[in-house]
Amino acid sequence: MSDRLHQIVDLLVAAVIAGTSTFIWSFVLPTGLALTLAGMFAAMYYFSRNPWGSPRGEAYNEWIDDLYDRFLP
Repeated sequence: MSDRLHQIVDLLVAAVIAGTSTFIWSFVLPTGLALTLAGMFAAMYYFSRNPWGSPRGEAYNEWIDDLYDRFLP
């Protein structure tokens, strides 16, 4: 059950990334392009759990897992 909850939280975080990215990018780009970029950012987070393609992906993943374990049942 814990892994399922972590996956749901990952999905919610990806949705927040998509929403805020769309909002910010829509100030300088056409709406369609802003949505595309935001979707790419959210997918990068959700599918790899390696935020923004950093070479320290394992460290980020460990930090995220520790955060989830601290606050989620």
